[in-house]
Amino acid sequence: FKMCSGRVISKLLCSGEKEVDLAVQSAKAAFKIWSQMSGMERSRVLLEAARIIREQREEIATLETINNGKSIFEARVDIDISWQCLEYYAGLAGSLAGEHIQLPGGSFGYTRREPLGVCVGIGAWNYPFQIACWKSAPALACGNAMVFKPSPFTPISVVRLAEIFTEAGVPKGLFNVVQGGVATGQFLCQHPDVAKISFTGSVPTGIKIMEMAAKGIKPVTLELGGKSPLIIFSDCALENAVNGALMANFLTQGEVCCNGTRVFVERKILDTFTKEVVKRTQKIKIGDPLLEDTRMGALINRPHLDRVQGFIKQAKEQGAQVLCGGDLYVPDDPKLKNGYYMRPCVLGNCTDDMTCVKEEIFGPVMSILPFDTEEEVVERANNTKFGLAGGVFTRDIQKAHRVVAALKAGMCFINNYNISPVELPFGGYKASGFGRENGRAAIEYYSQLKTVCVEMGDVESVF
Repeated sequence: FKMCSGRVISKLLCSGEKEVDLAVQSAKAAFKIWSQMSGMERSRVLLEAARIIREQREEIATLETINNGKSIFEARVDIDISWQCLEYYAGLAGSLAGEHIQLPGGSFGYTRREPLGVCVGIGAWNYPFQIACWKSAPALACGNAMVFKPSPFTPISVVRLAEIFTEAGVPKGLFNVVQGGVATGQFLCQHPDVAKISFTGSVPTGIKIMEMAAKGIKPVTLELGGKSPLIIFSDCALENAVNGALMANFLTQGEVCCNGTRVFVERKILDTFTKEVVKRTQKIKIGDPLLEDTRMGALINRPHLDRVQGFIKQAKEQGAQVLCGGDLYVPDDPKLKNGYYMRPCVLGNCTDDMTCVKEEIFGPVMSILPFDTEEEVVERANNTKFGLAGGVFTRDIQKAHRVVAALKAGMCFINNYNISPVELPFGGYKASGFGRENGRAAIEYYSQLKTVCVEMGDVESVF
């Protein structure tokens, strides 16, 4: 496990079949206790976990920055969203209920909302702590247990979350962490005592997880990749649109699934917008992510940095123009010289058929594309296998609502981008996955309904 300096800071053992089974059995035992508690009792424990995270915000944010390479400024936001998520589901835990339905002759039926059992969470390396909270908070609020596997590239902050849950008073083993890569993930997905799998990551891995889950008829939630459109109309507030484009492309070194990496700009303002975006991109402070004024840290690892560089090289070969950045960056601090840094890149002269416009790069690379009409840009925006997010910048509010209604994407933004309040559901269409995290919607994916039909008279037999 390496940090942003390229130095190895710790070594973790992969969990094999035996360890995975121990984690699942331990979670299963804890589930028996937790699922019998009332929603209000579970709520108090989740609130306590939220309080601990809030209290230790700085320490956990620092751990996350070392874990992932993102700036401390961003890591603090991630930790705030994490405790807010736990608070939100603590608030819902006491209100989870079924319904009562009156039937003829005084008979009635009712439904019970019941937990699923042991759920598996498999996290990505871009938001390690936050994703673990997004998955565990609704799971635990509904009465489930969870075994969580973080990415092998970011293994440490989730262990802290497990400790916090224990401190807060969850039964021992209710939130277990296993470490490892593909093999560990397979053992989890194929374990007969696992009731559900929630995965955040790439499309190819999502397909494999769905295939494994199908053999055990286990429900899955998939939060996969994206190549989202950001549409800038000429009647936008320009500075706001430029801010939006930077937020949509360069957060967490561009390693964000819902990033708006296809920036469609109305031709009338193409030059003005591009000039301003390039100017602002060149000012982004890169370097030691633990320094207060750093706004972009290191990419996750060397193979990923090489992959992102490969996309830029290919874009140039296909006729795109590098307007700024795209090259490797070596920080002044000698301790960081082996880190995985690059300058954020803006590509101009892009067309819809280029690889940089079609494939998810997952790095700090923005592709700018001109358009002329609303009808044309909506069609081009939707011409992708992905459907995670989309954004619109315009002062015409009717046009804004009309365009987002036409976008085939699960997360849409009007005059902002990459805002994910825990109160709102998050998830995609098409190859970007299905199921939802956050909001009331997530309750549906971590519980199941039981119907009970009660007869108040004598049974009328047809025999």
